[in-house]
Amino acid sequence: MEVFWRKGFKSTSFDDLTRTTGVKKQSLYCAFEDKRALFLKALALYREQSIAALEELASQEVSPLKKLEAIRDVTLCQDSETNRRGCLMANSALEFGTDDEEVKREIEMMCADAEQILEKVIRSGQEQQLITTRHTSKELVCLSEQRYAWRENHGEVRGFPGADRCGLAYVFCDAFTLNLFLRNF
Repeated sequence: MEVFWRKGFKSTSFDDLTRTTGVKKQSLYCAFEDKRALFLKALALYREQSIAALEELASQEVSPLKKLEAIRDVTLCQDSETNRRGCLMANSALEFGTDDEEVKREIEMMCADAEQILEKVIRSGQEQQLITTRHTSKELVCLSEQRYAWRENHGEVRGFPGADRCGLAYVFCDAFTLNLFLRNF
């Protein structure tokens, strides 16, 4: 996964993969039909790990606002290497566009899963009267995504190139976004 994340699918050679994994070319071909099959497996792994991290944060025994802050902090305040590479899903969306149905499916699954997690946290906050009920949880997630996309398109988001295409895992980008969820909004 690391070499695809660092170089992208098209720039990654089979030699890069054998060098990084320490596995011989013949063994890689036996395990995976081709570079694309390995890439799709890496993309699925990235999605699973990212969603598991979001689920772990969402299951903490803290208030919904603290959960949203934790999601924001973990997704946006990562080490410089992670920031430099950006989001593997976003990078893949930019590299493949909508032309590749399997890549598109992985991206859509991650977005849908992340959206469900965020909606659940927001709904919980609404039930506890910590988050506005003027809008549904889905509407608030969409408002956050739109705010994030605006910032990303205007060059205000560091380290997440194209993340608006990735979806909702990276929507909590600033205090304004969190203010959307406050009861008195």
